[in-house]
Amino acid sequence: MFSPSSPRPAWLLAPALAGGLLLSSCDSKPKATETDQTATVISEETNAASDSAATTATASSGNGNVQPTGAKPGWGPNLKPEMQAVIEQLMSFKNKPLPELTAVQARKQPSPADAAMKQMRASGITPPPMACDTVTKTLMPGVRARIYTPKGGAASYPVIVYYHGGGWVIATNDTYAASAQALCEQVGAVVVSVEYRKAPERKFPTAHDDSFAAYQYVLKNAATMKGDPNRVAVVGESAGGNLALNMSIMARDKKVAMPKYQVLVYPIAGSDTNTPSYQANTETAPLNKGGMEWFFKNYLRTPADAKDPRINLVAANLKGLPPTTIIGAEYDPLTSEGKTLADRLTAAGVKVNYKLYDGTTHEFFGMAAVVPEAKDAQGVATGDLKGALK
Repeated sequence: MFSPSSPRPAWLLAPALAGGLLLSSCDSKPKATETDQTATVISEETNAASDSAATTATASSGNGNVQPTGAKPGWGPNLKPEMQAVIEQLMSFKNKPLPELTAVQARKQPSPADAAMKQMRASGITPPPMACDTVTKTLMPGVRARIYTPKGGAASYPVIVYYHGGGWVIATNDTYAASAQALCEQVGAVVVSVEYRKAPERKFPTAHDDSFAAYQYVLKNAATMKGDPNRVAVVGESAGGNLALNMSIMARDKKVAMPKYQVLVYPIAGSDTNTPSYQANTETAPLNKGGMEWFFKNYLRTPADAKDPRINLVAANLKGLPPTTIIGAEYDPLTSEGKTLADRLTAAGVKVNYKLYDGTTHEFFGMAAVVPEAKDAQGVATGDLKGALK
């Protein structure tokens, strides 16, 4: 089993249009029996997108037929077949519910990304070669980032500051590497995937403060990354979606250059755990009501923090923010607040593109290699970003 801080197999970093296997509900690394034994390991401060990674990625081939083997779960009668197949793989790991675990234990469990990788192997799906180079860089004490740059280019690229999910408690930019790689390749942008500090070791608002410090660093140093500081966007998933929107709000309030665009994928946008989607998703996988309550318990200092507008974004001042894409999943406790956020952004005068994907679960976005709806969602996000960043 990989330790929580160890690099992911290099072939996981090769999503392109077909690939993107990410996830946040558990920051787990696969058990030895579930890993690609020939994978190339990423070294810090070095180029990770080597030819050897591409060779590993093409070690197998198949027709990519993804089908579930059992009946749909009671909580998901409308699950898409490919989504169900990944959930079946996740269930095969026999993970314990998050409320039964400490944060350290939760970080060691197999994740939805591991389930998607297992399904890829079962279906003979080959990740394509990587078209972006990566390097890990320390931005400031305690905060690092993985920087993705289109291969072979010398141009001044647009920049995407990316924030991974995991409830501010689990997951790393290793866990979400494929999603960042997909953004780099599909948008043709430098992607800076931020590794903020986690709870419960670092409580609220540490992740928020780290994320804004990283955003400011990128604005000041974009040119050294082959990036254009005048064409910057923010993207985040789940807890990272919350952080991405907060970056726009903080930039507005602190008179810092705001992002040109923001993409929020099933963001944590509220603290009310009794919304319709919370009530409907008490048994869903990979995320349910109990899991979200566990994340809040670990990240927030006191119950009063739940009312802070940085957590409860649906009650924040949303005026003057950049155009926004919000992507939601049907089987997700965060669905209601995502739609509410879209409505309140629109009421505040912000241009919003909201899209809900039926038959999908939380964490589907990075599973484009196996879930067609994820490929579509990535296309929506990257199309909007390319239009805004020109």
